[in-house]
Amino acid sequence: MKRLLILLVLIGAAAWGWHSYNGGWMPSSGDAVSAGQQGGGRGGRRARFGGGEGPIPVIATPARLGDVPVTADAVGTIQALNTVTVRTQADGRLLEIAFKDGQDVRKGDILARIDPATYQAQYDQAIAKKAQDEAQLANARADLERYAKLAQTDYGSRQQADTQRATVAQLEAQVRSDQGAIDNAKAILDYTTVRAPIDGRLGIRQVDQGNIVRASDSNGLVVITQLKPIAMIFNLPQQQLRAVSAAVARGPVEVDALDSDGTTIIDKGVVEVIDNVVDQTTGTIKVKARFPNDHLQLWPGQFVNVRVFVDMLKNVVVAPTAAIQRGPNGAYVFAVNEDETVRQVPVTVGQQDETTAVITAGVEPPAKLVTTGFARLTDKAKVRVTTPEEAAQPPAAATPGRRGTREPGQGPGRRRDQQGSGNAPGAGSTAPAQDAPAGAPTGTDGARQNRPRRNGAAPAEGAPPGGQGSPAGGSGAQRPQAQP
Repeated sequence: MKRLLILLVLIGAAAWGWHSYNGGWMPSSGDAVSAGQQGGGRGGRRARFGGGEGPIPVIATPARLGDVPVTADAVGTIQALNTVTVRTQADGRLLEIAFKDGQDVRKGDILARIDPATYQAQYDQAIAKKAQDEAQLANARADLERYAKLAQTDYGSRQQADTQRATVAQLEAQVRSDQGAIDNAKAILDYTTVRAPIDGRLGIRQVDQGNIVRASDSNGLVVITQLKPIAMIFNLPQQQLRAVSAAVARGPVEVDALDSDGTTIIDKGVVEVIDNVVDQTTGTIKVKARFPNDHLQLWPGQFVNVRVFVDMLKNVVVAPTAAIQRGPNGAYVFAVNEDETVRQVPVTVGQQDETTAVITAGVEPPAKLVTTGFARLTDKAKVRVTTPEEAAQPPAAATPGRRGTREPGQGPGRRRDQQGSGNAPGAGSTAPAQDAPAGAPTGTDGARQNRPRRNGAAPAEGAPPGGQGSPAGGSGAQRPQAQP
């Protein structure tokens, strides 16, 4: 029990000595300066974050008069203007495939060839049949001419001449039939060369070379999709039907195909047709537009944002959309006065998009409207109008609290001044060494040794300096002796 008590007393004495060595119960003048500087740092932070002091930096843009288009936005689906499944019109073995998958082709380009041997023979046979019938026709015409002369001289009967005339007509019809057979055989022979029916881009081929193909095959050889020009189908609310119809009646209505960001224009086209019926289920009207698609940015089946230019508002008040704020009482803006204060002005907003808003009531040009810096902005607040470049610069750094660096060999918490104010009067610095009495401690160590102790007693004369020969770090207290 005694050992435990002695151990506790030693621990308490060591703690008291450590505390006395590091400044005691009263702060040094240097610490006071440091605290004052830290307070100045907090003041700097308040100034930095604008604790109600000084004008508020804002960016303002003047309202202006201008022309603003009236638009209708929707989401459309891209469709190919024409899509063709290429099938053979003649049966036979596929001798050659003359295209590559995904190739762009022009109308009339050769895509494939089918074995033409059978169809060539039929064509040659039709030509021979016509030649045979033409020879018979020539002979019949000669006989008719003789029979007609005999009938006129009473050496031949009129009936015989009429019969020969009918034979000639029959052979003439046969020759015409032979020509039809030739044309048919020629057409079938031409079908053995498969050509592109339209301009477009080929898909993936459905059959390989060497296979037997037939005209009845449902898959065909390949699919051609026309990409230039291309169509878009989109729906508009029925409330906009009258405005869009009036715009179409005035002339071509421009349509912009927009990227997913809603601002990048992919292509420009025109409205081609408005459907003749409103969908009763959705209350929308279907519209078809055509785009040149010269750069192949639009693809069949793709969903694209579309903007239809319905009308143009002339000479209206235009302001940046960023200036429009919303509150419980509706839309409002902050207008900059000549004395660099702002006033909150209620406004009525008409047509509006991502960048521009039409103000129909509330402000007139050239009123300056705040577009950036609303965080601390209130009515009648003092502002400083800045440019975007000035607003982007970081604020000046606040003055930090005073810090010191620890001297080698010093105890914990003892730091050497890094500020030049350490020698200023009243700043908590010690007197110069040449003005101190001989043997007197100088610097912060002197201030520490001359500082009163917690119990108010001054150090005894001749007592060893703190940290030398005194228990628990130089406290000057006698170590308790253990009783036998």
